[in-house]
Amino acid sequence: MINSKEIIIIIYVEDQKRSKDFYTALLDNAPSLDVEGMTEIPFNETTRLGLLPGDGIVAILDGNVDNPNQNTAYPRCELYLYVDSPEKYYERALSLGARGISEVKPRNWGDNTAYCSDFDGNIIAFAKRKSEK
Repeated sequence: MINSKEIIIIIYVEDQKRSKDFYTALLDNAPSLDVEGMTEIPFNETTRLGLLPGDGIVAILDGNVDNPNQNTAYPRCELYLYVDSPEKYYERALSLGARGISEVKPRNWGDNTAYCSDFDGNIIAFAKRKSEK
């Protein structure tokens, strides 16, 4: 088990400002860091979402990786978020420009989950356990 007091989940984005505006509104939370090359938006006290431009990871790794912005035809990650109202978050995401993939429905692993994707093809799932009222 990882003994980390802080976790940053970093996704690669093409347009940092556009993604910052989208995720700030979607998560209803202001960035805790917003500088050229990185935005961090808290999920809670110990976990943050990092938005890193694709050009940035190429520079950080001295050109030893391909720019993730060169191919956004396939999903690059999935953010699976447990929320009180998956329907509300799904609709909010769509109103902010996300692409709808699947409305909320029961899944065989025990969650009611909706799926959409952000501007960069990253999948966002909004879920609630079926056992929760």
